[in-house]
Amino acid sequence: MKTGLSFVLILSVAALIVGCANLNSSRAPGADLSKIKTIYVQKLAGEDWGADKLIVTALETRGYQASSGISATPPTPVDATLTYEDKWMWDMTMYMIRLTIQIRDPSSGAIIASAESYRPSLERKSPEFMVNEVLDAIFGKPK
Repeated sequence: MKTGLSFVLILSVAALIVGCANLNSSRAPGADLSKIKTIYVQKLAGEDWGADKLIVTALETRGYQASSGISATPPTPVDATLTYEDKWMWDMTMYMIRLTIQIRDPSSGAIIASAESYRPSLERKSPEFMVNEVLDAIFGKPK
């Protein structure tokens, strides 16, 4: 009896530690993303795995004109700027555990839409998958 209870307790704790994949998104009241045609992706300082390029490619696949750079202000006028934050973990290999993307008004910097994907080790996906998952949550699936 004691062994069975210990086993159930261990399984319960393991389930809490492992967690579940999670996808959250939000949009500012009155935000109309259908008017967005051009997007500037602001590259994170010190980021070297090419997230900005993955995001630009995914946006272009959806029909947006997209560019990226280190500057906080786009070199040419755009309809929106995109900022992102990624978090990586180690579990036998490096993997992305969290990706947050924010769509901002280029003139004020205000967030008009955002989404975040969280995928613990047992539910990990490729960075490409997570980029598309987050963009799908913001803009909808591409046609």
